[in-house]
Amino acid sequence: MIFFFVSFLSFLLLFNKPLLPKLFPSWLGELRLLAALLFQEALCHSFQWLTNYVSVSARILRCTYTTFSSRTGNVEDKEEEVMAAAASASGEMTVLDLPELTLEIILAKLDPPSLCSMAGVCASLRDRCRSDHLWERHMEEKWGKVVGKAAQKDWESYMGSRRDPGSRNGLVGSVRPRWWMGSWLKSRRQEAAGGGGGGGSESRLPVESVMARYLALESGRFWFPAQVYNRENGNVGFMLSCYDAELSYDSRTDTFNARYPPHGQRLASVEERVRWERLRAAPVATPAHDLHVSDCLSDLRPGDHIEIQWRRSKEFPYGWWYGVVGHLESCDRNEHHCRCFSSDTVILEFKQYKPDSRWRRTTANRKGHREEGNETDGFYGGIRKLYKKDEISVWRQLWPTEVLQ
Repeated sequence: MIFFFVSFLSFLLLFNKPLLPKLFPSWLGELRLLAALLFQEALCHSFQWLTNYVSVSARILRCTYTTFSSRTGNVEDKEEEVMAAAASASGEMTVLDLPELTLEIILAKLDPPSLCSMAGVCASLRDRCRSDHLWERHMEEKWGKVVGKAAQKDWESYMGSRRDPGSRNGLVGSVRPRWWMGSWLKSRRQEAAGGGGGGGSESRLPVESVMARYLALESGRFWFPAQVYNRENGNVGFMLSCYDAELSYDSRTDTFNARYPPHGQRLASVEERVRWERLRAAPVATPAHDLHVSDCLSDLRPGDHIEIQWRRSKEFPYGWWYGVVGHLESCDRNEHHCRCFSSDTVILEFKQYKPDSRWRRTTANRKGHREEGNETDGFYGGIRKLYKKDEISVWRQLWPTEVLQ
């Protein structure tokens, strides 16, 4: 304990630059590096010790839980008694003896499986390891690109439908403390299912917690809305398009199942093994059957990258199709003489198709744009301009190897 205190105090004191010239001789500047190395070494040893400690504590709790569960009283308190007794017998410090900042830094470095294991050590660590600030980083790193605002709304509805009617605190799921000791995948599925077996004292996970949402996504039990590039992968009819779907994660293959809604005479269909690179969160809040309001028409210039809504018939949902703004037939394509931007007519080109294909070009009216088309060629809807390079890059990576008809 004293080692960590001295290391941390030295780190703060020696790195406070304004104090150095006033309180210490100049040669102490060299000790700043030594203090930094000492503090880093302390954290490293703490992290290694903590990893071993979690493993040992988990085994102790697994062996003693059956004995304690048959007695009266609070199981969580008894878990802490077991941990304290084990530490006392071995003569070693417990994880709760670590300085506050050191413990926070170590917990922030743990991955989700390790956080779940750590939460099974005692009640105090359970509360810490469920903290939103620890799980928000993991949520953003893994799910940030595919889980958007629409998914958040669906999650709230999903949790509302699974809310425990007997709970006053709006908590969901009944999970015994020892579920944390089980396998990572099993724990995710149990948590998302909202149950962990009968008997014993209950440990409930708050509905609004980031951890609950993360585990529900990992388990695959929560189907969330997103969009899939090149629907029905390999189908030429959907090349360079992006359609709405409901997705479920499969942790065994690290892929997704995509469920497309029914439309017209066509029943709902499911596409399996959809990879991460074919997914995105919906960039706009426009529902799949609604016309998107095109607020970028006055800004469109030849060479701009766009997405446009298109559907086969009025009964079908829209998909987003990639294209670029082209030149008018009367334009000589000289950038110094081009006046296409001043015309009310905007040329949209889909260069994945051959020049003589009926899908190669279409037009839009800058001032009075609305859905246009017919049952033969389909219906073109709203337009959104692509400003971000990463959005454009994704479309280029999906470019077909052969020109389409």
